[in-house]
Amino acid sequence: MRIIFRFGGIALIVAAIVILAVLPFATSFVEQWSRRDVELRSRLVFNSVRDQVSTLLARNDAGQIASLFERIASDERVLAIGYCDGQRLLYPSSNMPPSFSCEQAARSETESFSIITTPENRNVLVSSFPLNVGGRSGHLVVLHDLSYADQRGWQARNYLFLALAGVAFGAAALAAMIAAIIMRRWLASIRQAIESARAGTANPHTDENLIPIGQEVREVLQELEASRRTIDAAHTDWSPETLRAALLNELSGSEVIVVSNREPYIHNRTENGISLQIPASGLVAALEPVTRACGGTWVAHGSGSADRDVVDAHDRVPVPPSNPSYTLRRVWLTDEEQDGYYYGAANEGLWPLCHIAFVRPVFREADWRMYRAVNEKFAEAVVAEAKREDPIILVQDYHFALLPRMIRNRLPRATIVTFWHIPWPNEETFGICPWREEIIDGLLGSSILGFHTPAHCNYFFDAVDAYMESRIDRERDSVTYGGEETLIRPYPISIEWPPTALEGQKPVPECRRAVRERLGLPQDVHIGVGIERFDYTKGILDRMLAIDALLTEHPEWKGRFVFIQVAAPTRSKLTNYRLLQEEAENLARDINTRHGSEDYEPIKLLIRHHEPDQVFELFRAADLCIVSSLHDGMNLVAKEFVAARDDEEGVLILSAFAGASRELSEALIVNPYDAHAMGEAIHRALLMPQGEQLERMRLMRDQVKERNVYRWAGQMLLAASRLRKRQRIRRLIAEGRRQATTNA
Repeated sequence: MRIIFRFGGIALIVAAIVILAVLPFATSFVEQWSRRDVELRSRLVFNSVRDQVSTLLARNDAGQIASLFERIASDERVLAIGYCDGQRLLYPSSNMPPSFSCEQAARSETESFSIITTPENRNVLVSSFPLNVGGRSGHLVVLHDLSYADQRGWQARNYLFLALAGVAFGAAALAAMIAAIIMRRWLASIRQAIESARAGTANPHTDENLIPIGQEVREVLQELEASRRTIDAAHTDWSPETLRAALLNELSGSEVIVVSNREPYIHNRTENGISLQIPASGLVAALEPVTRACGGTWVAHGSGSADRDVVDAHDRVPVPPSNPSYTLRRVWLTDEEQDGYYYGAANEGLWPLCHIAFVRPVFREADWRMYRAVNEKFAEAVVAEAKREDPIILVQDYHFALLPRMIRNRLPRATIVTFWHIPWPNEETFGICPWREEIIDGLLGSSILGFHTPAHCNYFFDAVDAYMESRIDRERDSVTYGGEETLIRPYPISIEWPPTALEGQKPVPECRRAVRERLGLPQDVHIGVGIERFDYTKGILDRMLAIDALLTEHPEWKGRFVFIQVAAPTRSKLTNYRLLQEEAENLARDINTRHGSEDYEPIKLLIRHHEPDQVFELFRAADLCIVSSLHDGMNLVAKEFVAARDDEEGVLILSAFAGASRELSEALIVNPYDAHAMGEAIHRALLMPQGEQLERMRLMRDQVKERNVYRWAGQMLLAASRLRKRQRIRRLIAEGRRQATTNA
């Protein structure tokens, strides 16, 4: 026992010596780390606004520059920001220290950092970044107050001392415990040897089964990964600020590029000049607020009639126009490219293939060649926009199945996150596609491939297993193909919270009154709404048949219920879409004839695009909303209706075949193919007590709030961050092995 105590005492003395020796170095390290952190934040600010500031300086737009600088300086860590034109300080933010002058900035042809002391005895880090605008040299200066860094250093020293002291005592206790175990085992082995000698059965050989350390580490890492995913999903309140913080902490200095076919802002020529349109697209509704939070670049097809009029010489335009926060890079397509790539391969081939809506897909080799060529064009645009060799690239949807592999071939170190916004079909259905192997190969160029639901992930695994020579790891949810691993993950997409379109909305009673007056409806009529693009997967005809069934089975609702169907025309060059619109118009006319009168139309069919604020006004005016998708990856209209109802009233009638039904289970879930049952669901919704509406809507709103679009993007970007760190470790290990081989 004395030996054990002596061993622990020696360990305690050694630990105390280590504390005294390490603490000064650790303190210095914390201070250096704090300053590097501030310098990193300065670079992040500069990289985020460089293009925007350059554009505004070129236009001499003092008002916009001052407004932009004030927004940046509102960050609690940024003290002030300004622009030095030689010795002149221009556009300083309001909290710029009066004593600061451009002479105090350590300016050079490259970025520089210096520390100054203000008359108030505050240490301030001045970061100076060169900007060349129209041949005129200047510097963007960003000032950070270092008092928080000093406070962090003081706290770190205290915590470090306490931590080292705890480690010391713990080490002493552990040493004593190890000594006790060794002594006990030693005595036990002696006793066993004595007993064996007595029995004459001594065996000098032992046989131990050891688990390889590498396997054990892999298992621990897998458990850690699973736990982190759970923690990330369950305990983070996602918002634009949370997303920015996650990017700063996990992907600091990283470059983010978004690629999609549809652009978030469209410029069109009108009689009154150039007008701005935000397209009716679930993808745009989900990604646009995320890109605003991340900054970076969005690469998309320029489809507006005035799109070329507003871009610069490099086909770029800062957006949003009222408050630019990222760059939109437009790619131009000819009519021939549009016909083959978009209307042909994508929307006559892949779209009906992936949606079980009983429309036969059309596969033409000429369309596929054009699809491949357009994917190549977008790959070249992405590489041209990339300022680093390892950007994070978010590839969106079925228009770009080949793009991940094309980018991978050009930028091997890029982190490519691809999200498939529509359903993935089962193996048998996908097998009819003549380009199935090329599509899977293209998607497996991704670092991470995301789908809406686990079922879609499993269908993809089945397709890979059936048609590709690869290794599937179901525990890691990954596919290794061509020596590269692709992670397959479910990421249910959502909307921003709170929605921008909810800002400035009038109270629900006023919205209801305004909609009734605009459409000539009686003030006591009940309103139902359906809002989407004219697409055969959305079940527009089916919900009209449900209205017909409702008024047939429950004629008491005639004159008391009106259904407003908003449908934006889309893909009108395709026969199926033109026929759908014609059939919808004829069906609405027939139902209005049979159940209506001179002053009453049960169905109001509005065939035009509605802006987001107009859509939310309709949502707030409605007693119920019908989402009757025949097959849908998610359907964000359902979530937008829920988000619009801050009064916590209204009823959502939701198709069981929309991905949203797996999250919004408090809606009335229906089979859209059963017109009678859906009519009964409408009847039930119209009679639902207010208390039940409140309870259902409150639960759905909590769900949409918690699982918003920032969480969707954050989960993918955090997964990308962890993947990049693993890849960095692998590269370091490989480099170490190469050096060891060289030295040997």
